[in-house]
Parts: sequence; C-alpha cells; structure tokens
Amino acid sequence: MRPSFRVITAAAIAIAAASLAMPHAQEPSRAPFQVEEATIAGVHAAMQDGRLTCHQLVEDYLQRIAAYDKNGPAINALIEVNPDALKEADDLDRRDKQGGFVGPLHCVPMIVKDNYQTIGLQSAAGSLSLKGFVSDKDAFLVKKVKAAGAIVLAKSNMAEFAFSPYETVSSILPGYTRNPYDTSRVTAGSSGGTAAAIAASFGLVGFGTDTGNSIRGPSSHQALVGIRSTMGLTSRAGIVPLNLLADVAGPMARSVADAVAVFQVIVGPDPDDPVTEASRAHLPQSYAASLVADGLKGARIGVLRQAWDADTADPEVMQVFAHALDELKAAGATIVDPATVEGLEAITRGEPAGPCMGFKYDINRYLAAQGTRVPVHTLAEIIKSRKFHPSVELRLERAEAGPVNGPDTPACQAETSYREKVREAVMQTMTRLRLEAFVYPTWSNVPRLIGDLNTPAGDNSQFFSPTTGFPAIQVPMGFTNGGRLPAGMTFFGKAWDEPTLIKFAYAYEQATHHRHPPPSTPPLR
Repeated sequence: MRPSFRVITAAAIAIAAASLAMPHAQEPSRAPFQVEEATIAGVHAAMQDGRLTCHQLVEDYLQRIAAYDKNGPAINALIEVNPDALKEADDLDRRDKQGGFVGPLHCVPMIVKDNYQTIGLQSAAGSLSLKGFVSDKDAFLVKKVKAAGAIVLAKSNMAEFAFSPYETVSSILPGYTRNPYDTSRVTAGSSGGTAAAIAASFGLVGFGTDTGNSIRGPSSHQALVGIRSTMGLTSRAGIVPLNLLADVAGPMARSVADAVAVFQVIVGPDPDDPVTEASRAHLPQSYAASLVADGLKGARIGVLRQAWDADTADPEVMQVFAHALDELKAAGATIVDPATVEGLEAITRGEPAGPCMGFKYDINRYLAAQGTRVPVHTLAEIIKSRKFHPSVELRLERAEAGPVNGPDTPACQAETSYREKVREAVMQTMTRLRLEAFVYPTWSNVPRLIGDLNTPAGDNSQFFSPTTGFPAIQVPMGFTNGGRLPAGMTFFGKAWDEPTLIKFAYAYEQATHHRHPPPSTPPLR
C-alpha cells in the first residue's frame, strides 16, 4: 500500500532538511543559488560553473513546498510530492559528472497536473473515484521530458476531471487551491494547481491541459506563460480526457524561453494519439530560433474584440490591455483594431444532434483501456461510487444521460463541418487584413474571490482556439488592483504557426518584463 500524501511529503522534506544540515562531501563550495523565479538557463549555468547541484536544487524546492503549500499561506497546489525526487537528482548529478547533462531539460523539476499518467505517482484527475490509480507507464509527454532529463517533482491539484475553468477544487485534495498573488482568490481552472505552484516557485516549469481555457486561464491569473498548441502538435496519450475534440496538453512557465524549452521536447507524432500524425510535416528544427527580442518589428496584429464581452469587462483590465496595445506598437507592431472575423453569427451546427463524442465517450474508452488498474471502469461507475466533489455531480449525471455519439454519427459530421467553417472564417479574415496573429485579453475580469460564482468570470478562451484547433499563447501583460492581481494577453494565430506566436510573445515579454513574483511566497533565505 502506497503512503499517503502527508507521509510522502514529510519524508521528502525530512530528507531535504537532513541533507541541508549535513552537506554532501562531493558538493562544491558555492554561493547560495536563488531558486525563486529561477530559469532553466540560469539553473544550467549555475550547475556548469559549480554553484549548484541537482540535489541542492530539488532540496530548495522541497523546502519551499514544505513552507508554503500546506503551511504559511497554504497555497494547496500539490496533491503528491515525488518521494524519490532526491534519489533521481543524485542520479542526474552522477551522470553529469560522468558525461555531462543528459538532455536539454537536465534536472528541471516539473510540476505535473494530476490527469497525466506518471509511473510511481497517483494519476486521479482530481477525483476520489480514481484514488490509488498508479499507471505502469508514463503519459507520452511525461516520458519525453523524463528522457530529456526532467524530474517530476510533484503532481498538482486540478478542477475535478478538468470540468471547471473558474476555480481549482477537487475531491482528491481538501480545500481550494489559492492564488499566491492573493490567497483569497481563485487560480482559475482547471490547471490551477500547476499554475499556482509554478508562480510560487515550487518547481521550474509545469504541465497543464487545455480544453477550453485550462492552460491559458490559470497562466493569466498567475502571471505565467502558457502554450496551447495547434491540435495534433502534442500528444494526449496517457492523459485523462475531458473532450478529445479540443483537449491539448502543454507547458506553463514563468518565462517564454522556459515554456519553449519544454515545448521543443514534447512536440511531434505519437502512434498512441493518431491526431498527432499531422505534425510530421510541421516541425521546425528549433522553436528557440523564434526567441527574437525585436520580433515585433514589422508585425501586423489584429485586435480580436469578438473574443470578450465588453459589457461585463473590468475597466481596469481593459486599461491594462489598452496599454499593452501601446506597448506592442512601441515594439514595432502595426495594430489593426478591430479585426473582425466576419460571418461567425451565420455559422451553425444545424439541427441539434447531441455532443460529438464528448466526456462520456472519451472517459469510458480511457477507463476501459486501463483494465484492472483503475477502481472504476465507466462513467456510470464513477457516479455510483459517489466519490467526487458535489460541484461536479450535475455535470457527471448530464454526461451519463446523454447519447454516445461516435466519430461517424451525424452529430460528429455536423461538428466537423461547423469547425471547418469557423477555421475558414478566421483564415479569410487574416488573409483579408494581412494579419500574422490576433490579440485579446485572456480574461476580461480579475480573479474572483474563492467561492464567488456570481460576479462576471471574464474567461475569453473558450471559443476561438478550441474550435479552430489553432494555437494560442498567453503572456503576462500587467497587473490591476495596485499591482496585486495579474492580467494576461493571448496571441492567437494560424495552424502550425507557433514560431510566429513565440516570436511575438517573447518580444513582448522582453520589451515589458511585466511578471513579478507573488508576495505570499517570498525567498526562504
């Protein structure tokens, strides 16, 4: 029987504390490394010049987790800490001494969302109904980052089954995950645990999933960079599905460069996710080549006002966005405002035929594929177990009551036609206006207070990227409420054109440097 989260955490922290009290003889003498807001490049430079070992880096993160996740501000972002993280760090240190870094993500401690299968760690999608499920293989993306040298440091809390874009609460971990910029406020959903953990420097980078919002929304609420890629560029194999028509997996980080470093490793085809076969023809040699500081010079970018509801938008968020447009212009971009996608209102799905596949279809197939390793095997069994948060009960029941429409049904044919028409409308607008990308505020309202589901939410991410399958990158654009609450901006572009979006996001980040760390989780030293 595996130990509980509390036992695992206590053991990991005890090891770290003992190691600090009695430094390893083989470790070089060095000045303390500043782990808060650290970057992959900074970590690797410190290791190469002898100021840092992988063991020390992991220890530092474990100490911050011990001080701030369940204690202090009680961010409550993590479900489980990897009890073998320090052993894995020691192995990487040994391999480094013998032959150098094992890969581009050498000793990158990662926070991984609870819906990613991870060998040796529970993968429950935030639900008590899947408690105890430990996969015998890694999700494809987890396997890729491990091969590149990364360490899965912890599994993060999530909105149960990734249902909610608004808050991060589940039945597997008591209580809400809190926004480290204001612990009375939400992290958005569903990847809020990863976002809060990365914002609070519990790890270097993280993994989220995004069906309608769930990488970009939490990244906006926590002043992070989040990449939702073109559908088919990253695999979903080994990830608990919400809706495979729109599910995308990807990185969340404190900087564009770090997000791109992870992105470079994970893109490409996976035979266990057939949609990724299309990526073979669209893989550039290096996404890092798009990290160009003056990349906005000569850019032509449209303001996609259709993405947000101006009637309920927070005036201060809109002021920050207006200033962001001025910053884009100052960096050399031409702004087309408004850039209206014409004809959207006329595009319909026709007669309602129920959902195309959807949660019931996808979760039943996923559970069946796990065999006896999972405690429940169908959506009906999840509902019968009663092991879920009350807030998701109605959605579970509605999904179970709905039809199971496979890919060849009229419902899916109608959905395919609808999505293609939306893609055509977006592309026609970009051609007509000679646009390289669109921009819009990722959320048009500030993070809600925890428990508040009545004030305007402000989520602007649900339609354009999920419906078209085109990529979108969220980047911090400033703060509201006296510099306390983060606000973010989305770059949205053409299929397979991540290099352009990365170039724009990086150039904007380098011109503005809006991100600053949250006040609730300061340096321990």
